[in-house]
Amino acid sequence: MTERYDPEQIVAQLRKRNLTVATAESLTAGMLSSTLAEVSGASAVLHGGVVAYNNAIKHRLLGVFADTLAARGAVDAETAKQMARGARDRLRTDLGIATTGVAGPEPSEGKAVGIVFIALATPDGTYAKLLRFAGNRENIRRSTVAACLKLMAEWAEQRG
Repeated sequence: MTERYDPEQIVAQLRKRNLTVATAESLTAGMLSSTLAEVSGASAVLHGGVVAYNNAIKHRLLGVFADTLAARGAVDAETAKQMARGARDRLRTDLGIATTGVAGPEPSEGKAVGIVFIALATPDGTYAKLLRFAGNRENIRRSTVAACLKLMAEWAEQRG
């Protein structure tokens, strides 16, 4: 499992750097934004999020290209990147973070259970990561949230 990153530390890092974030969640269905919102003072950094479980919502609300969804599907690095950029652009934040993947119990779109893509859209560019988690739905979803917290922390640390 991914090492634990404290949401309070992430919110504090973002707040210290005067950065804002928006989420675009498929696999985690709001769990990431909820985890951030549990921190007192999160409203200073968390502008909101879109739960886009359905591909039509990914397209309409987040601007994921229909061609991308048709050719690559929802569980894909490029889809995750477009989701993150869409959240960042539409909610007018410094960062956009996205989750998409297969939590199971069955494979989806030819992708195995535990395949996850997360993406972070920043002023410097958009980055996606392929992750593989084992376990049940809850473990995969919680591991994905932890990986997103880690990704945001690492990015913020690099910015000094």
